[in-house]
Amino acid sequence: MENKEKIIEDMQAVIYQMKLDDIEENPDSGFEMFDCSACAKSAPLAGSIQYSKYRLCNDCVLLYELGLKLGKIKNIEEFMLKTEDNRLEHMCDFIKQDSQRENN
Repeated sequence: MENKEKIIEDMQAVIYQMKLDDIEENPDSGFEMFDCSACAKSAPLAGSIQYSKYRLCNDCVLLYELGLKLGKIKNIEEFMLKTEDNRLEHMCDFIKQDSQRENN
């Protein structure tokens, strides 16, 4: 089996290239934003992938694909369960920041 560092390096290169390819194919995709199903952050459409009913940002695509390759997860549903705490934390931070903006 390849060592983990090599797998991670190779996967990072592939996932980053996907983003570059998307931007080359459609330059607007670097500016069109969506909310990632996994991390709940607003991210560019470029480099994102739709898995079943979930659209993942480029960073989460990397985490998901690495999780699959390294045998840490079996499918998108399992990934979504494992990222739930991060997603909720980000959503709470967003609500706090939004509330602070309204109070100022």
